[in-house]
Amino acid sequence: RRQKKTASHAVVELENMKDCSQAGKPLFCPSHPTEELRLFCEQCDQPVCRDCIVDGHRQHLYDFTGNVIHRHGNSLRELLKSTQQHVGTLEDVLDQIEDVGSAIRSRAEAVAAEICLFASGYMKAIEEHRDRLLKQLEDLKVQKENLLHLQKAQLEQLLLDMRTGVEFTERLLTSGSDLEILITKGVVANRLERLNSVAYSARPSVDNGIQFSPQERAGQCCGYEIFGAILNKVVDPAKCTLQGEDLHNARQNQLTGFTVLCNDTTGERMGTGGDAVRVTITHKDRRDCTVKPTVCDNGDGTYHISYSPEEPGLYAVCVCVKGQHVQGSPFTLTVKNKFCKHQGVFHCCTFCSSGGQKAARCACGGTMPGGYQGCGHGHKGHPGCPHWSCCGQVMKSSECLRGPPSDTSQRSLLRTVAL
Repeated sequence: RRQKKTASHAVVELENMKDCSQAGKPLFCPSHPTEELRLFCEQCDQPVCRDCIVDGHRQHLYDFTGNVIHRHGNSLRELLKSTQQHVGTLEDVLDQIEDVGSAIRSRAEAVAAEICLFASGYMKAIEEHRDRLLKQLEDLKVQKENLLHLQKAQLEQLLLDMRTGVEFTERLLTSGSDLEILITKGVVANRLERLNSVAYSARPSVDNGIQFSPQERAGQCCGYEIFGAILNKVVDPAKCTLQGEDLHNARQNQLTGFTVLCNDTTGERMGTGGDAVRVTITHKDRRDCTVKPTVCDNGDGTYHISYSPEEPGLYAVCVCVKGQHVQGSPFTLTVKNKFCKHQGVFHCCTFCSSGGQKAARCACGGTMPGGYQGCGHGHKGHPGCPHWSCCGQVMKSSECLRGPPSDTSQRSLLRTVAL
């Protein structure tokens, strides 16, 4: 009512318009304003008037609106029902989305509180572990310093005693008479011998081997697993040892090896890896012939050395830790030829294994009467126990002494194998 265009319009409350309907008023055709829309064209699917039927819908199927309203109304009702179901589903989904969003916000707040609690506890554990490490470091420093002070005091006293003895002896020898030297010789000699027999270390009793390993597991603190430990062990090449079943022998083209045990200055196992272990294997007669070993760090202070020599002969093996030889290094390695497998059979005699063939022979050298070239039970040359037909060895798990067959005599021995 405040605007000029609508000032003269009648304004009615919407509540008062609910009962007012346009159904009772006739609707006129937009193409023929004087004609009322009473018909429905089935082909064009729209209401029409009589003039429309005569004009543009002459050949189309049509009927009165009252006759077709029930059919088209029912189809709209079916579509309405389906749409209403989708509306209900969408409303439910939107409600669920709202609930999930609220749950996510609540859960995020709870997890944030857990993270803060965890971080606070973790920082507290790290701080306690830091204080513990610093205390351990201080104790270790004091312990090493006390040992050095004790060694220093002992060596200073020993040095003082030796200087006193040396000065007295020198003064005696330069200023004393012959009779005085002979009289005091026994006492002075005993004093000097006693001083010379005092055992002392020619190097400091402790070293500065204090290290911090951030990757080392340090157990738990306040329920949290923590890392970082102080390592005061230093590998001593002179205390490192070698271990292996057959350290000085190997086979051609056969993988073998040994183990290096790294120990500290007190002879205890290091317990951790990372030491500089270097191994060289060189042929003694052929300098150009070397073997490339593989060093495997086991992470516990032990190192497995594996290698496969390609040429037989004598080799020089050097094992160094931090550039210094370990105990037992260098040593000589003997590489034998390839393991020769038996070409014959492990039998009791040629008579049995060959089925009584007279031409079957055996490397044991045994013979039988009646023209047999091989051995038989209880006859001359039989070793009295099972043996190999190719070389005569009596141990089943042994190396063949004859090597691969090369002559006719050896091939005759192999006839037993085929039989």
